[in-house]
Amino acid sequence: MTVDKVTSVPTVPIFGVQVSRLNMKDTLNVLIQAVKSRRPHQVITANPIMVMAALEDPVYMNVMKQAELIVPDGTGVVWAANYVGHPVPERVAGFDLLHELLAAGENYHWKVYLLGSTPEVIQATAQRVHELYPGITVCGKRDGFFGPNEDEAVIRAIREANPDLLFVARGADTQEPWIGKYKEQLGVPVMMGVGGSFDVISGKTKRAPKLFQKLRAEWLYRLLKEPSRYKRMLALPKFAVKVMREKENVTKV
Repeated sequence: MTVDKVTSVPTVPIFGVQVSRLNMKDTLNVLIQAVKSRRPHQVITANPIMVMAALEDPVYMNVMKQAELIVPDGTGVVWAANYVGHPVPERVAGFDLLHELLAAGENYHWKVYLLGSTPEVIQATAQRVHELYPGITVCGKRDGFFGPNEDEAVIRAIREANPDLLFVARGADTQEPWIGKYKEQLGVPVMMGVGGSFDVISGKTKRAPKLFQKLRAEWLYRLLKEPSRYKRMLALPKFAVKVMREKENVTKV
């Protein structure tokens, strides 16, 4: 077991990716302290697909290594940690962590900035956040359709809004590198990529039913709903095979 240099979080390395061994409650407490510190913290919600992508792309791996906190979002990551004898107490799903942060933020009157998805979804998400968490202020929002030439303007708008939380929904291959590249300029205490969470919050799509969640098979539900994801999902069995074949090397840094 190693300890994260920024937040003193106990971690287990999964092929070089330092995954937190905290449960949801303790993760939330760490992030409440992060907001109070006012220092930038990037939170990555790791799944096997992202770990495999990091192994194939040194730039993506560097983003992972530079993140202040990586939580075990994917069931496969939780399984891998258990398989190699360094169990994590529970899965810390990004969607649930987002809601836990908003709920906690009501007590502190935090401000949140929403970035990503389509104009319609981002508008509906902002409205829903206001309804669910009236103690939270949505201090800004913008859809995810902007290119590198607009990054400076986006960063400026976020800095001017001065949020406590920044949620970015642009897809794992884009949102994590974008946050990692600009986190010091953004200066937001807690920044987290949230993938398709805005689609669920806005009502555009539904989260996997409780049965799939209980069986730890949300990935299967998403695949059934979106068969086009099958190529992306091929990383799941590849990850499992790699963990079993290289058990002795999984936790080597």
